[in-house]
Parts: sequence; C-alpha cells; structure tokens
Amino acid sequence: MNLVNLESVSHSYGPKPLLREVSLGIEAGDRIGVVGRNGGGKTTLISVIAGTLTPNTGRVTHNRGLHVGSLSQGDDLDPALSVQEIVVGGKPEHEWAGDAAIREIMASLLGDIDLSALAGTLSGGERRRTALARLLVGEHDLIILDEPTNHLDIEAIDWLARHLSARRTALLVVTHDRWFLDAVSTRTWEVVDGSVERYEGGYAAYVLAKAERARVAAASEARRQNLMRKEIAWLRRGPPARTSKPKFRIEAAQALIADEPPARESVELVKFAAARLGRTVYDLEDVTLHAGGPGQGPLVLERATWQFGPGDRVGLIGVNGSGKSSLLRLLADTVQPDSGRVVRGRTVRLAHLSQELAELDPTRRVLETVEEIRKFIQVGKKEWTASQLLERLGFRGEAQWKVVGDLSGGERRRLQLLRLLMDDPNVLLLDEPTNDLDIETLNELEDLLDGWPGTLIVVSHDRYFLERVSDRTVALLGDGRLSMLPGGVDEYLERRASGGALSARAAAATDVQTAPQATAAPGLSAKEERELRKELSRLERQLDKLGTREEKLHASMADAAADYGRLASLDAELKEILAEKETVETEWLELADRLGE
Repeated sequence: MNLVNLESVSHSYGPKPLLREVSLGIEAGDRIGVVGRNGGGKTTLISVIAGTLTPNTGRVTHNRGLHVGSLSQGDDLDPALSVQEIVVGGKPEHEWAGDAAIREIMASLLGDIDLSALAGTLSGGERRRTALARLLVGEHDLIILDEPTNHLDIEAIDWLARHLSARRTALLVVTHDRWFLDAVSTRTWEVVDGSVERYEGGYAAYVLAKAERARVAAASEARRQNLMRKEIAWLRRGPPARTSKPKFRIEAAQALIADEPPARESVELVKFAAARLGRTVYDLEDVTLHAGGPGQGPLVLERATWQFGPGDRVGLIGVNGSGKSSLLRLLADTVQPDSGRVVRGRTVRLAHLSQELAELDPTRRVLETVEEIRKFIQVGKKEWTASQLLERLGFRGEAQWKVVGDLSGGERRRLQLLRLLMDDPNVLLLDEPTNDLDIETLNELEDLLDGWPGTLIVVSHDRYFLERVSDRTVALLGDGRLSMLPGGVDEYLERRASGGALSARAAAATDVQTAPQATAAPGLSAKEERELRKELSRLERQLDKLGTREEKLHASMADAAADYGRLASLDAELKEILAEKETVETEWLELADRLGE
C-alpha cells in the first residue's frame, strides 16, 4: 500500500535549490535511510514528506487516514509538563506500567531520568530522549526520524535499532550513524544536487552500488572525453568550410563542454607527517582517579596499571558517566590522579579533541584561526597555504572570512580537526569526534586516520567509526579498571546485558547495596520502602548531574587559566556545586542507612 507520494517537488531557500523536480513514494513496510551532505536537503526532504513543510512547487499526497510520527532535531516539549505526562499523557502508572512494550521503552530511554521531573529542568540530551520515547509509545503508519541517535550511547543505539527493526511500521530515518543505517534500513536515498538517488539495501549495499555507478560513469566519461578531444582536434584542422557542417561540429563540441558536470565539492583532510614516538607513550602506574578531582565524584580508576604504546589504536567505551572523558583529560594532563603516577613519553606531541568547542575564539575569522597555528605546511613535495587547505575542507571563498561564532557545529568541528592536525601531533585523543559530521566528512576522516602512524585513543558512540579506526577495544566497566575486550563492542553489549558494566556512580552504589531486599531496615512497610528507594534513585541522578556540571567547570577553568576574572567566577561556581554535592551525598547516605544498605 502506498503511503506517501511526491510528484515533481521542488524547494529552495534563497537561490540554492535543495530539491529539484523530485518524484518518489513510500510504501507500507519500507525502511529507508537518508544520507547526504550537511545542508544538502535531507531535513527539507523529510519535512516535505511529513507534511510540516509545503514545497515551492509540486504535489505531496498522503494516504487517507495516514498516521505519521516524526522526531525533528529540535523538540516541542512543554516545559511545565513532567516527563511522564509528556510520554504517556494522563495515564496512571499502573495502566502504562502494565504494558510490556511501554515499560521497555521507558526503561531503555528514560531509565536514568526522574519521570516526575519537569521538561524545563532537563538537559538537551534528556529532552531528546523524552521526545523519542513519546514518539515510540504511539502507534504510527510511518515513523520519520531526524538524527535519532544524537545523545544516545552505544547500548541505547543498539536497543533502538532492534526496537525499530521489530516494528512493522514504515520507517524514514536521517542519520550519520552508518552502523545504525545498516541495522534498520533496507533501502537508501542519497540527497545530492537537488535530486534523490535511490539504492537498494542499507549503508554497506549503498556504498557498493555507488562505487559501481562511479565505475560505469568513469568509463562513460572517458569515452565522452575522447570524443571531445576528437571534436576539438577536428575544429583546429584548417579553415572552416563554407557549408553548415563546421557550425554543426562547433555546436556539437560546445554541447559536450557545456554538458561537463561541475567538480563535486569534496571534503578532504590532508595526511600530515607524524613526529617519531619513542618506546613510551603513556604508562599508568597504580593510578586512582575520581571524575570530580581527588576523592570527589564517581570513581573512575582504582589502583589501575595500564600502558598505551606507540601506534596503538584504541577505542574506549563505557556507559555514560563511566569516566571516559575524565580518563582522556588525565592523559592530556589537564587533571591529576588521586594517587599513582602517569608516565608520558618525552617525544609525545599531543592533540586533544574535546567535546567542547570553547577553545575556538568565537570572535576570530576562520582563516585567522588556522594561520595562528601555521600559515604554510609542506605535504609531500608540495607546499600548501592555510587558505588552500581550508578550501579543500569545504571553506570556499568568503566562507574563510566567516566569524567562528557564526559557524555551524559541523563546520566548527572540521575547523577544530584541521587546527589539531596542522600542529603535527603524534598522539591523538578524540572525544566524540563524529558529532555534527556528515558521512562524507567521516569517510575522509577515517581515510586520514588509516594512514596516520601515531597513537590514537578515541571515545565515540558511533559504533561504525569506532570499529573502523581502532584495532582494539578497551572498556571502563565500573569496577575501577581498564578492561580489554577481544570481542569489541559485541562483547561490551553482552556484558551490559548481563549486568557486567556499570556507570561509576552505579558501581559505587552497588558496592554498598550488597543485599537490598534481605537487609532492609525493619519496621518499614512495602510502600515506605518503595518511596525511599525512589528518593534514593532521584538523589543518585542528581549526583550524576552535579558530577557532569563539575567536570565541565574543571574543563572551563583549564581553558580560562589566563583569565583571572573568569577563573575566580568559575571557582566560586565550583564551590557552590561541591557544597550542593556534599548535601546530596549526606541525604543519600541517610536514606541508604534507613534502608539498611
């Protein structure tokens, strides 16, 4: 059954056409992944299909009675409503909790969120997961998702892929997560140059089919170029005759030249020579580390010993709150261990890509931010200017004079990567490097890292990228140790399913909660115990949020080391958070004591 039809649809913003005479349809049961460059028209296409955007020309037809559920990159949550009200409406808890499907969605997406919390108090990631949960509990004929994996960790992405694959609903999804595309889609649409190219299969099949199309196109182009050369050679032979034949031949040659397609804009990263590394890169010796500083916040490492050697390519994984970013900051020497020591090689030239973009001065121009690192760089036998490299990265013409503060997230990410790589590092610490990058840029980044000879440690929720660039997987499982996982992400997910991987906060709580039911304090009714455990869970979530804020403040203080006024303000805010944490921790201990934990 046909659900949606587009007939000769065109749409543009200003002079740039994003869709040009597009005709296509979606059938019941279709599972379609949409790919393309950032700004190329993907969101425009799905908005037209969803009916939230009226195209400039053409017709969009929905099947009568069609129920469409969509998740946009923004959200429309009422800040005055609670999470539970947003997701399940006014249904009482005993009613929705009796539905196994709703329970699974709530547990998988909202397990660490207080259901009574108001939407206005949630973080961006919590709001995103709430909006996704609201969509999934509903019944729809067609589900349209725009970047659904944003703010989800590897485990949640794996669950979402399995959940969507089990539904019979038609699916249209825009995402840069290639593993997710392969897991949920059976067809792929590429939005490029105003048209929609269609391929059978998921991402892997799309790549193979596109490569075959490119091969055929290259052969056709070679024949066309040969014909063009013959035409031009004929035009150069002697004076033209007085017949109409020369005019015909001139017109034929001009038609060939006019038909030559423009060079496709490609995002390229240049392979930089890495400085030589000695035998030692990082040696962790009997290291204990807390996420919030010595003795503060969740425990990340406890008397851990580990070695990162030259040429190691490590994917670091763990649940949100396990301390992955804290470990990278330890290696980057921006935080110090509680005890033990970190030995760094003398020849280490470090580049640390953090999740924050604060280190880019928002008032400076794009070209200036690159030239302050280097104005020229030797790549092979050719010398490149900063401007030429920016052009190869997609910053063409006037875009090089844009103010950094006006750049999109993806543009700032590309700029930040270029600045790091131009400094010729031999150790890369990458914290969520795939955020806001489109698939073409990800392919280029992977190609760069393929030939890069230094030590790489990467944290990413993008499973495809993680498995693509790393040779081994190391995990923080909540036990204070670094654990090698020979089975990679699959082994990690198995351990999570069996309860073998925890967040640092949950692990700390587990150490105390050895037998919660058997050791519950006498004199408590079942209702009182449930209420106390609910309050205990709320306090744990509050502690996690405070820990996250504390980590961000530490990072901001490191960035503002030379700005004493800013540093004093951040220090005062940090003291307030530490005081609040101490109060909450005291409440948690009192409740745990009442429960006999």
